[in-house]
Amino acid sequence: MPIFDAVVGPLAAIIDKVIPDKAAREQAKLELLRLEGTQELATIQARLSAIVAEAQSSDPWTSRARPSFLYVMYAMILWALPMGILAAFEPASARTIAHGMNDYLNGLPEPLYALFGTGYLGYTVARQWGKVAGVDR
Repeated sequence: MPIFDAVVGPLAAIIDKVIPDKAAREQAKLELLRLEGTQELATIQARLSAIVAEAQSSDPWTSRARPSFLYVMYAMILWALPMGILAAFEPASARTIAHGMNDYLNGLPEPLYALFGTGYLGYTVARQWGKVAGVDR
């Protein structure tokens, strides 16, 4: 049961907040329960333990790496605002810049995007887990 309390409980709470459709939410929770006791859940717990250990590290480079990566991603998303303004006044320039950015982003390897998704989800789950455990505020 400690695995359930430590991993599945916080994930179920996140599912409640993220999935608006009640049927889909219940299906996701059933899938989590199905994973309980399987090798997949043990793998998830091992990954979460590593994420929490990194987040609690006294080394500032280690403990800040994941949030810093998220800030870079937020900055990339917010770049859309000045691009929208540029598009209003210089549509050709905005198209050229967007085309260049798309070429660059499409050139990045797929595992990097998977790493971002895993890091983002892992950071979110670790923060939720820390809040439930009373370690984080």
